[in-house]
Amino acid sequence: MLSSRLSMSLEVLTPANQLTILRMIFIPVFVILLVYDHLGWAFAIFILAGVTDGLDGLIARWFRQKTSLGAYLDPIADKLLLMTSFVVLSIRGMGLPNLVPLWLTILVISRDIIMVSSVLIIVISTGHRRFPPSVYGKTTTFLQIFTIVVVLYLNYRNIQHEALQWLFVATAAVTVYSGLDYIYRGKKLVSESTASGN
Repeated sequence: MLSSRLSMSLEVLTPANQLTILRMIFIPVFVILLVYDHLGWAFAIFILAGVTDGLDGLIARWFRQKTSLGAYLDPIADKLLLMTSFVVLSIRGMGLPNLVPLWLTILVISRDIIMVSSVLIIVISTGHRRFPPSVYGKTTTFLQIFTIVVVLYLNYRNIQHEALQWLFVATAAVTVYSGLDYIYRGKKLVSESTASGN
């Protein structure tokens, strides 16, 4: 009994999944470092979290250790880190040289809420459970991460740059467009499922 539980734990807690869990542990550490003005360390932790994100997928593929737990944990860890970063970097009381505009943070969070709600509706309506990311979704994730990296770096170096506002606008535009594209694809999927059911 004990050996079967141990083997099950080893199957679930693969090295890739452990890296994903480590990334989630980094989130409060990242916030604490920002709050206490350790901007260089906060920047380093965010970069390190990004490295673990790349490594866990690579390890899972390399050693053929893909698990259903990892499939759920990985995007959750990514979203938690990104959303936490946007929220904390929007707080005016932090006294940071550069802040993420509150309107951009609201857009980012709203898009993710809409996406999760859409997935639930699609699963309930059609039973469909595979949602491959679109090129717009991947571009949005890249731009959002790039925005956070740039803001963290500029804050660490105590630099203010006007071009940052254009990055915010570009990130917002792609975020909105990818959200609308996701809704469109979701509606199409539900319509096709309803039509085939009839």
